[in-house]
Amino acid sequence: MSLHESELQEQLPFFRSIGGRIFGLAVFLLALRIILTGFLLWQMARTERDINIVATVDIPLADAIMEVDYLALRRRLAFERWFGALNAEKPDQAVIKEASDNYQTFAKELREAAVGAKAMLDAYPPEQAANPKLVKVQMLFDQLINIYPTMTKRQMEVMDIQKSGDHDKANAQLDFINDTQTTVTELRTQMKNTMQEISADAAQEVAARQKVVLWIAVAASSSAIMLGLVVAWMITRHLTHPIRSLLTAMNNVQQGNLDEGNLPIPSSDEIGLLTRSFNYFVEEMRVKEQIKSTFGKYIDPRVLERVLLQSDSSVDTVNKRVMTVSFADLVGFTGLSERLTPALMVAVLNRHFGLQAQMVHNYQGVVDKFIGDALMAFWGPPFVSPEEHPALACRAALAQMAVIDTFRKELPDITGLRKDAPSIDLRIGICTGEMVVGNIGSELTRSYTVIGDTVNLSSRLEGANRIYGTHILIGEPTQQAVADIFETREIDAIAVKGRKDPTRIYELLGEKGAIAERIRQLRDTFTAGLLAYREQRWDEAEKFFSDCLQLVPDDGPSQVFLDRISELRRNPPPSTWDGVWRMNEK
Repeated sequence: MSLHESELQEQLPFFRSIGGRIFGLAVFLLALRIILTGFLLWQMARTERDINIVATVDIPLADAIMEVDYLALRRRLAFERWFGALNAEKPDQAVIKEASDNYQTFAKELREAAVGAKAMLDAYPPEQAANPKLVKVQMLFDQLINIYPTMTKRQMEVMDIQKSGDHDKANAQLDFINDTQTTVTELRTQMKNTMQEISADAAQEVAARQKVVLWIAVAASSSAIMLGLVVAWMITRHLTHPIRSLLTAMNNVQQGNLDEGNLPIPSSDEIGLLTRSFNYFVEEMRVKEQIKSTFGKYIDPRVLERVLLQSDSSVDTVNKRVMTVSFADLVGFTGLSERLTPALMVAVLNRHFGLQAQMVHNYQGVVDKFIGDALMAFWGPPFVSPEEHPALACRAALAQMAVIDTFRKELPDITGLRKDAPSIDLRIGICTGEMVVGNIGSELTRSYTVIGDTVNLSSRLEGANRIYGTHILIGEPTQQAVADIFETREIDAIAVKGRKDPTRIYELLGEKGAIAERIRQLRDTFTAGLLAYREQRWDEAEKFFSDCLQLVPDDGPSQVFLDRISELRRNPPPSTWDGVWRMNEK
């Protein structure tokens, strides 16, 4: 583990981290909310208590006093009716009795109501009993209930006098009773007014407290919002500014500017660690770019990046994969090199390999190595998908053949040979199959390459071009993979040196539907001749191959089979002959 990796993995003190700071802010806001909620609950409890006192004490007391006032008024009316009935010219005993009974009933109910109201006054909560207005009510009520017995006594005396017939004396006593009744009425009025004031005061206090609670809630909420906005702005500034700097630096690095790896460390939290990690990352990229710049001319850039720099386990290990490999050999270079100085020979090879390698790269191939004047390349995972590599190798081969014309035209300028320059051509062998791929070599020297029977067969196919006079030969697995994409011609079934089992080989002609009609006829005629050849129908086979030469006079495979037929006529094959041509040369 590198130094920066260990630093990134160390545990930050919790309250130095972004999460710790946010948690601390949350705890603070929660505590503030708890305090505010407690205060509001306390105020609401007080309000509830005041409302409860109004509902359970003030209002019932006011109702009791009203009941006393009501019963006193009814008793007075009953008294006046009773008195009036006795004072009539012809007293009606039934009316007198009814009035007398009503008076007695209301007098009794009044006494009971007065006792109940007095008990309610005495039961007032201590903190409320000291209210001056309530003290006034109690004083007025005490005066009132002290007057009622006296008034009741005087009223009964007046009634007795009235019954005796002394109406003048009764009327004189009635004046005193009326004066007392006026006093009682004033006391009751003061008491009712005072009770109304008490209720109004309680309502105002409740309303005032509710207003205070509301204002406190609004102020606290506003403060919390402002505090939240301030903290959010601070956190946003703390986070977004360095992140914007990182994003800008990353964009510059993505565009190839590696001078952005010295960003200042803004803090000791995760942002700081992220910035430090970015600086280390850019520094490592600088080192990798230096390596790529130094070795990129010698090693395929993808191999260098994926194997040497990234240590990708998918490519760093040696394993078996189905891939496609190609060998391309420059024909005629030996004769040319005999006429060139070492410097010119190197210049020729460099130009040739430059053109050939470019074609391989254009079609996502990996240039494995240069062997003399031959180029070895391969296609397959992890550089291309398993479905693509046979077709890519074939397209690269066609492009390699096409660029040979360019190379021929440049040779006189490169070599200075204007006359009698040797003919230059290219032979390519392509084969698809399982091979070993990975970093292969000693502890001192290794290379990322492919080895195996498929690789050897590809090399043999390149050499077989010399026998058949062809340019591009592909193995049967490759042909089967690209049959829907490319035009091919089956050339032969061969058994190369070192392999017991035969394999069918094919000539790569071009893209599907892109070959000339003459070449298509050649392919079809040759196929018919090959079938006749394998069935030992020599005359028919000879006729088909001769027709092929009529279509393309320099068709190498047709001439090869005509020569073989002549030899087989002279030396007939054994009964076990299978039509396979066995190559004893590499």
